[in-house]
Amino acid sequence: MTDIDNLPSRSDGERTCHVSVMPDEVTQWLIEASPETIIDGTYGGGGHSRLLLDQLPVGRGRVIGLDRDPSVALRVESETHDPRLTVFVASYEQTPKALAQFDLAHADAMVLDLGLSSDQLADRERGFSFTQNGPLDLRFDPENGVPASRWLASHDEKQIADAIYQYGEERFSRRIARAIVARQRERNPVDTVDDLVEICRRCVPRSRNHDIHPATRTFQALRIAVNDELGILERTLAAAPGWLSPGGRIAIISFHSLEDRIVKHAFRDDDRWEILTKKPLRPSESEVANNSRSRSAKMRVAARRA
Repeated sequence: MTDIDNLPSRSDGERTCHVSVMPDEVTQWLIEASPETIIDGTYGGGGHSRLLLDQLPVGRGRVIGLDRDPSVALRVESETHDPRLTVFVASYEQTPKALAQFDLAHADAMVLDLGLSSDQLADRERGFSFTQNGPLDLRFDPENGVPASRWLASHDEKQIADAIYQYGEERFSRRIARAIVARQRERNPVDTVDDLVEICRRCVPRSRNHDIHPATRTFQALRIAVNDELGILERTLAAAPGWLSPGGRIAIISFHSLEDRIVKHAFRDDDRWEILTKKPLRPSESEVANNSRSRSAKMRVAARRA
C-alpha cells in the first residue's frame, strides 16, 4: 500500500474525465449515518469523495480513497485537494490496512463504484476500449498481474470459453475461444485490441440490438478474469461488516448482473447486514441523459447491524 505523498508527481498535467455515477444518491445514503471516517474504495476520478467531503462538518472527518490504478494516485498527488483526503494505491479489499494507517479499526461508511472509469477507457495502453487499438492489457494495475494477452496464451480453449461465458455471458464463447487458440497455434497470438475485436466480429452474429458491440461481452469477461474482480468483491462483502462500526453503511454501485447478484445475495444471506434498499436504486432519467454510461447502474445500500 502506498501513500500518495510517496509517489512522484505527474508531469503531463492530466486531469480526470470521469463522471461519477449516482452522486446524489451516494451522498444522501451515506451522510445520513453521520460518518466520521468514509472509505471510497474505488476512488477513480474522486467525484464521490469530493461530494462526501463537502457534506462532512467543516474541519472534521476524513475520506480514505483506495484505487488499484497507480495513475489515479499520481493524478491526485499533482492536484490541490482537501487535507482530509488520503488516497492509497490498493484494492478496496485492503481497507483494513488503510484504516490501520490512522490507528482505526472501523470506518463509518463505504462506497464502491464497480464501474470502469472513463479515464481507463481513454487510455490506449490499457486496451479497455475496443474502439481504440492498443496492447490487450485490461489490468487495473499495470504493475501487477499478467495482461490479458498473456492470460489468453496461458489458458486452453475450454478455460477461455468458460471464462468468456461465465463472466461475459457470451453465447458464442466457444467459437471465440476456438479462434483465439487457432491463432496461437499459427504463432500469431492475440496481442492487441484489434486482434480480439476482429475475432469477435467473425464469431458473434450481428445482433438485432445494434447498440451492443460484438466484442462487448468478451472484453468484459477477460477484464473480470485478469483483475479477479468478482473474487475480490465476494471476499470484501464477506469481511466488510467487520470493517464498519455498528450502524455504518455501505453503498455499492454495480453495472452488470454478475456483480449485482453477488451484492444482493451477500446482503441477503449475511445476518450482519441490514438491507436498506429493498430493490436496487437506479439513476434518474436526467442523469442518464447527461451521462449515458450510468444507464445500467444499480445501487444497493446496507448497514452493519448494531
